Amino acid sequence: MNILYVTYALDGLLMIAMPIALGIYLTRKFHLYGQLWWIGAGVFVLSQVGHIPFNAYVVNPLLNNLNSSAALPSIAMLIVGALILGLSAGLWEELFRYAMFRWWVKDARSWGSGLLVGTGHGGAEAIILGLLVLYNLINMIAVRNMDISTLVPADQLSAVQAQITDFWSAPWYYTLHEALERLFTIPAQICFAVLVLQTFTRKQWFWVWLAVGFHALLDTATVVAQNLLNAYLTEAIIGVFGVLSVLIILKLRQPEPSADPGLAAPALAPFTPKSIEETVENLDKTRFQ
Repeated sequence: MNILYVTYALDGLLMIAMPIALGIYLTRKFHLYGQLWWIGAGVFVLSQVGHIPFNAYVVNPLLNNLNSSAALPSIAMLIVGALILGLSAGLWEELFRYAMFRWWVKDARSWGSGLLVGTGHGGAEAIILGLLVLYNLINMIAVRNMDISTLVPADQLSAVQAQITDFWSAPWYYTLHEALERLFTIPAQICFAVLVLQTFTRKQWFWVWLAVGFHALLDTATVVAQNLLNAYLTEAIIGVFGVLSVLIILKLRQPEPSADPGLAAPALAPFTPKSIEETVENLDKTRFQ
């Protein structure tokens, strides 16, 4: 059996399993309700409901106009376009994350709860992409030995055949790169959540804009690298951001509260037996009647 059947499937399954496993671990580690993971995931989806149309109807036409009218070198245009796309993602996702902490999970103010909602946010993205990987694998298996000339127009036939050939001739280790990328970007999403959370725990607004800027910088670097560098160097750059994100998360760690109201089950008070004075009358009450 072709090893690529296994590695492509593993790539998609890892993208789905990693955020779920991490969410379960954090829920048990910090004694939190799992709904925080789902809220973080839901906020990511909601942010994309606005983000995707905004890019389609505002950002993309703007970039097309810049490309047609600006006299900047191609590399400069690439950087400008990547920066605009990065700012778009940073603003939509981090402002939605701010709104989540401000109006939805008002009691989520602990470091652990920030980790969990960040895992849900990055986890939703990873799971969606993982499902797309598996869907693409199924399609590629279906058309691998088919006569695709009956499925696609003649002017697209050579391009589609090249895609199929590239898909099945990739080195096995390359087929796992998307799971590796999620391994780096999930910590980044957690970092963004922890940064935004500081707005409420430290009562300082600049933390939101720090999260927006860091998010935009990551996306800008990724887009530029994807266009100028090979896939391995691109993953290395994303990996640097992932390591930096972990360091920021650890630097912002704060002691967990004894109870996180509304998010953690309250601890039961220890049982203390009531002392009884040893008198003749009390001893008589303990006798069997």
